[in-house]
Amino acid sequence: MSQETTTVPTQTQFLNLCEGNQSPFVFQSGETIEDLTLAYETYGTLNEAKDNAILLFHALSGSQHAAGHNPEVAGVGKRWSEELHMGWWDDYIGPGKALDTDRYFVVCANYLGGCYGTTGPASLNPATGKPFGADYPDVTVNDVVRSQALLVQRLGIEKLHAVIGASVGGLMALTFANLFPERVSIVIPIASGFKTTVLNRLILFEQILAIENDPHFEGGAYYDGPPPTYGLALARMVSHKTFVHLDTIERRAKRDVLQPEGRLAWYRIHDRVESYMLHQGTKFVERFDANTYLRICNLWSRYDACLEAGASSPEALLRSSREHNHHFLVFSIDSDFCFYPEEQTELVQHLKNAGVSAMHITVHSDKGHDSFLLEPELFTPHIDHTLKSRL
Repeated sequence: MSQETTTVPTQTQFLNLCEGNQSPFVFQSGETIEDLTLAYETYGTLNEAKDNAILLFHALSGSQHAAGHNPEVAGVGKRWSEELHMGWWDDYIGPGKALDTDRYFVVCANYLGGCYGTTGPASLNPATGKPFGADYPDVTVNDVVRSQALLVQRLGIEKLHAVIGASVGGLMALTFANLFPERVSIVIPIASGFKTTVLNRLILFEQILAIENDPHFEGGAYYDGPPPTYGLALARMVSHKTFVHLDTIERRAKRDVLQPEGRLAWYRIHDRVESYMLHQGTKFVERFDANTYLRICNLWSRYDACLEAGASSPEALLRSSREHNHHFLVFSIDSDFCFYPEEQTELVQHLKNAGVSAMHITVHSDKGHDSFLLEPELFTPHIDHTLKSRL
């Protein structure tokens, strides 16, 4: 049973990482952005010692809005749909919850290249007065983590109590610990991995092709015309079946009304599962930007923990975690079709080989990868205990 949902109002804040005497942000590609803003939200209070902070990383299509109610984000416009108004991890963040805001100060930021307030492809390029579009740099997990490390530093936090992330966010949490081992104590990757598998690279490539081949994509320069809605909807449909267990899709589809067929010329929808998937794709395009989707698919597809941190082997990479006494809490979901449990087993084995403290929890669920969003009761006791054990 989900915990009671809070209705606490929250507000997105913005920080320009390059203002004042700060240097331009340099991406791994060598490209730079002179005027880089991160959108973020905070929950709870930073204590006087500034040692109770938790950095939370969102999943592929998530945002900085992790908890509470936020009906509007400046500059985002209609993309900030009603679906986003309630925080995506609201059941986990608040007084008495897994991330207890009476005890911890939680920070969550929108990724580089994002479309919810962080400077991304849809943002205006000061040099041209037009959206960056295809000119926005390639983004890596390393880039995202370094940008958020700067945010944490600007907030006056020298060391985080924990970094937490699920799905793609788990890649970020692991990489933060690898790049800045002295700046964190606890690392909690949920339903994530150590290196992107061949299967996931192929699924991501299918999504990239769907967007690239939409006739309205225009190489990413579509902001003056119709957006690539067909391609983005198809990409979302490809990914959705890996996030949600197929049995759950079938159950949800039985409750749905058949969707209009205006997007199809010859084929006629005759199945509620098809209708459900079409609905998931078409509603997604209202709240997300195709160029942002491509950037995140690309960084996920290329992910290798060793390469992100410039290490020669997993043992060499994780040696710093042992030296800085990190503790890992690694979650698997037994019905996960996106990040299979074998991926977390691989990560835990690397940690053990390197002598790093780690606990591996397998959650038994029929909801697939999205269990981390839907079933807080399965994760909360372990997160709560781990966070408290190292205070």
